[in-house]
Parts: sequence; C-alpha cells; structure tokens
Amino acid sequence: MNNKAVASRCLSRLTALAALSLVGSVHAAGAFDPESKWMSGDWGGARTELLDQGYDFSLEYVGEVAGNLHGGFNDDKTARYSDQFALGVKLDLEKILGWHDTEARLTVTERSGRNLSNDRISDPRTGQLSSVQEVWGRGQTWRLTQMWIKQKYFDGALDVKIGQMGEGEDFNSFPCDFQNLAFCGSQVGNWVGDVWYNWPVAQWGMRVKYKLTPEFFAQIGVYEQNPSNLETGNGFKLSGSGTKGMILPVEFVWSPQVNALPGEYRVGYYYSTAKADDVFEGADGQPQPLTPGGEFRSHSSKHGWWAVAQQQVTSRNGDASRGLSLFANLTVHDKATNKVDNYQQLGVVYKGPFDARPKDDIGFGVARIHVNDDVKKREQLVNDLNGINDYDNPAFLPVQETEYNAELYYGVHVTNWLTVRPNLQYVKHPGGVDQVDDAIVAGLKIQSVF
Repeated sequence: MNNKAVASRCLSRLTALAALSLVGSVHAAGAFDPESKWMSGDWGGARTELLDQGYDFSLEYVGEVAGNLHGGFNDDKTARYSDQFALGVKLDLEKILGWHDTEARLTVTERSGRNLSNDRISDPRTGQLSSVQEVWGRGQTWRLTQMWIKQKYFDGALDVKIGQMGEGEDFNSFPCDFQNLAFCGSQVGNWVGDVWYNWPVAQWGMRVKYKLTPEFFAQIGVYEQNPSNLETGNGFKLSGSGTKGMILPVEFVWSPQVNALPGEYRVGYYYSTAKADDVFEGADGQPQPLTPGGEFRSHSSKHGWWAVAQQQVTSRNGDASRGLSLFANLTVHDKATNKVDNYQQLGVVYKGPFDARPKDDIGFGVARIHVNDDVKKREQLVNDLNGINDYDNPAFLPVQETEYNAELYYGVHVTNWLTVRPNLQYVKHPGGVDQVDDAIVAGLKIQSVF
C-alpha cells in the first residue's frame, strides 16, 4: 500500500471516529456506560472495529485539586487546580501495513492550572522539592509528548524503539496513582530534571531492550540532552538545535512471580555528557560566592543510579487482582553537580480492600529528599558574606537540608473509565527549609479515559 493510500485510509478512519463518537448504539457500549473502559463508549461499535484494524485512539484526563489545611509558608487557606489532557493514537503497524511486530505512538498533551506548592506550601525563594500536584509543571502548554516507532525481532527477544519520547517511559519507570510528585513516575527525572526530562517533555532518543529470560531483560538508551525543549514555545520542536550532549541510561529489570504474585525489580545507572556546573566551587577553585564574576566550576558530565522494587505479597480469596503490594524507590546522584544528592521512598498499595468495592485501592507512602551538603554550605556562605542572618529579610537565602513527604489516598473506582482519589498529604520542612512550618494538604486526583 503506497503512502497516499495509507494517508487516505487514516483520514477516513479519523472522520468515522469523529462522527460516531456523537452517537450511541444498542449493539455496543454507549456513552457513560459504567462497564465500558471509555467514557464516550464504543462509538456504535466503530471503536472496537478500529482496534481490530490496528487503530487505538485515546483521550485521557488527569485533574488535581490541592488545598492547604494547615501550615506551610503561607497559611492563608486556598485551593489550586491543575490538569492535563493527553490526546493520542497507538498504531499496530503489523495490522495496518504488514510490518511484523511493529507499533507506533503519537501523543499530544496540554497542561494548565496553578500549583499550591509554589507560594503556599514552600518559600518562593526556594520552591518545594516535591510538589503536592504532580501534574503541574514543565510549562502549562501544549506539547508533542510521544512520536515513536518500536519493532521487535527474534520472536520478541530484541525490542528497538526510536523517536521523540522521555526516558521515564522505559527507564526507572513507576506508576503515577499518588498525587504527590515524590510517589509518581520516574523519580530520577524529579531530582535531575536539568538533564532527564520526564513526561510531558520529549526529546529524540533510542532504546534497545533484550530479553535474556522470560523474567529478566536488560536495556540501554541514548537521548539528546536539549534544555531548549523545556521552553514553552518549543513544545513541538523537532530540530536538534540547542543540544548540549547526550544522556545514556542502562537498566536491568527482573519480573519474578513470588508465590504466583507479580513483582518487578529495577537497577539502573545514567551518565550525562552535557556540561554541568559545580554546586559549590567556583571557576578559580574558591567557593563560588568568592569567585570574581561568580562563575561556577564546570564539569564535563554528571551521573547517578537508581533502584526500584515493587512486589505483590498477598491476594484476596485467591484473586490475584486484589491484595497488598509493597514498593520502594532509591536514587543517588552526583554530589559535585546535583542539588539533590539522594532520595528514598517506601509505601504500600492495597487493591480491592472491600468485597463490595473490589476495584478500589488504598495507598500510603513516605519519602525523604536530601539536599546536597555543598548546596547548604554555599547558601550559608552567601548569607554570611551579605551579613544577613534574619530569615524574614527578603534578601536572605534560605538554607536547605531535607524535605519529607507522606500521602494517604483512597481510590474510588467509580466506573471503568473514571477513578477518583481523595488524598491527605503531609510535608515536613517544605523545600528542605526548617523555618517553614510543616504543611497538611487535602487533595483530590481525578483520572478519566474518554
């Protein structure tokens, strides 16, 4: 089939999709059917037909509300709302074009709203290390988030993926059911965000995965390190202009069955070839605040490593879709160049806690985010040189040490296409600043598939 014919066929399918999304049918799940996995239903059967032919269209929504109940930098009570839409299509190219074991994905995202962490929970001079609304950030704008193609070889043992994507899709990946950022997604990207870009930011990259056994695989990747991709006006940038280097992650993943219950264990390492400033030392070897011109010492690279563990440990009445799971995350980063030098997280999730609510879930997690001691030393030195020791002085540079986050949520499985998770969060020393009061935050996370 030539390119013109393919384009014509895709256009006709999109036209059918748009028309049929507006009507219902007695022969397929209608709009708002609680048993359907889509809010808009099966489009009179057209959606299932499209899936069978290799076209999987999606529109997903995440909305997060957060209100400060107590404490924080500014205890004036308010609530903030942030959200994200993700519009995409997954293409089974074996069905569409006859390309064996090949698929492609295209996703565009849009974020909007405001974040409670910026001025209520944390001191605006430092910001919160985590965030009480994980969906906020990286520019409240439209972005091309995924545009990649993936093909498998040797009966699926070798898996090659190339295109526009983020590292966290494949490396150091972790679910995102919690609302606090310290328990959501790839944690490496949260603490080395100057080189590792999580969703919704994409960059050119390639990932090669090889399955050594049914339970064990290794993977390696190479991604451009391009800070211009973070700019609001570059959400759809495809050129490599502005690239500073490469980030090279490698990871080993083991997915065992323990007592017939699933688990996943990841260990990985990343190396960035982009130049990185020292967090304390100046270009002349002195502490940076004493260096004429204030130029930092430059390093040729930065690096770090991570470990992730997830394991289901119980089932409920023999049903493995219900039961208790444990999880943990650890990241360690280059002390010479990174503000956060280590992070730890522990938590539990229980799925199907009640027989009357078998698809609900409960989650609880605690996290510790430690600021590099050299960052603290520099902040103290700046204040000493300025002769300022009063935290309330606007020119004072808050000294950062360790921030702690905790969250408890209950996930209500309202329908197969809607989950609502009210949550309660506790933030100790927001931004790692001891002078900021500990904060209690009420949240609500809404996840829906249209």
